[in-house]
Amino acid sequence: MTKRDYYEILGVERTADDGVLKSSYRKLAMKYHPDRNPGDQEAEERFKEAAEAYGVLTDAQKRAAYDRYGHQGVSGMGGGTSSGFDPNQFTDLNDIFGDFFGDFFGGAKRGGGGSSRARRGEDLRYDLEIEFEDAVRGTSVDIQIPKLDLCTRCEGSGAEKEDGLTTCPSCRGRGEQLFQQGFMTIRRTCGTCNGRGQIIRRPCKECKGEGRIRSEKKLKVNIPAGVDTGTQLRLNSEGQASPNGGPNGDLYVVLSVKEHSVFERQDYDLHCTVPVNIAQATLGTEVEIPTFEGIESVKVPEGTQPGTQLRLKNRGVPRVNASGRGDLFIHVEVHIPTKLSREQRKVFEQLRETLPAPGEEDDKGGFFGKVKELFQ
Repeated sequence: MTKRDYYEILGVERTADDGVLKSSYRKLAMKYHPDRNPGDQEAEERFKEAAEAYGVLTDAQKRAAYDRYGHQGVSGMGGGTSSGFDPNQFTDLNDIFGDFFGDFFGGAKRGGGGSSRARRGEDLRYDLEIEFEDAVRGTSVDIQIPKLDLCTRCEGSGAEKEDGLTTCPSCRGRGEQLFQQGFMTIRRTCGTCNGRGQIIRRPCKECKGEGRIRSEKKLKVNIPAGVDTGTQLRLNSEGQASPNGGPNGDLYVVLSVKEHSVFERQDYDLHCTVPVNIAQATLGTEVEIPTFEGIESVKVPEGTQPGTQLRLKNRGVPRVNASGRGDLFIHVEVHIPTKLSREQRKVFEQLRETLPAPGEEDDKGGFFGKVKELFQ
């Protein structure tokens, strides 16, 4: 059977360097690896074919011979196959496949001796409710966090310092075990010691072998101006301690802002409703508006209609981690009286006689003029 060209198998140019070869081989290996295609004979053959091509083209001497003479040029060089490919050279999948197969086959690092990858501590979440004013202005809040800290007695090992640890009998202190899978040797984290290379013989009296103890920590959270409900503040390394010497997790403070009795927030803008009576809306007036910079006097123009919107620039919410702020929008609400005194009624009756109906100022006689035209 005629063998396929090695460059064609890896899908690379003949000028490809080792980095390109490795990247192409990694993709093919992840796609066709037997563990990902159990029982698929064709996938297994593709995997072997790609591994053979990679083994030849990453060896300078074999690649030169192959480029000059083809498959015949590498026949018998090294003894693994007719091309000289030796499957045993790929005992460490981490070196070839990177992080994907490092996790896929247990995540153990090379070299043994309890050198398992230090796992990062878990992240924590704390839900914090704050006042509307504090969200706009910014503030500092003290919180109390229940968490797991590193045990100081055993320094996180979970064992007494004197004769508390012993070499793992399964992996003999390497932290990993080797398994033969087809033509490949696979490294896998030791299941007995979880990659530590040691097991606890005498648990720590303080943490009972956990390596961490429960505690509460008081923290000050600085809340910047302009935050809103759903804002997350991250406190680096204030999460759970790592169970095996890795870095701490982070603490995420998730904010919830209470509603305000006067203002409603929309993004960085503030909205409020101001009531005026019919005379104030007709003749114009000035109203006092509370802002987060103090009381401000705002002019309501003569002839203001219900629903009119007035705007105060830069009186809204500060933008988080940016310059500037939103605006304050004032919605004018005209109140129509439901009860009138005798004197007030006389005034409105006089106005009714003297004021034109809405729209009668134009040539067509307004709304009622249009109605009359329809029925003539």
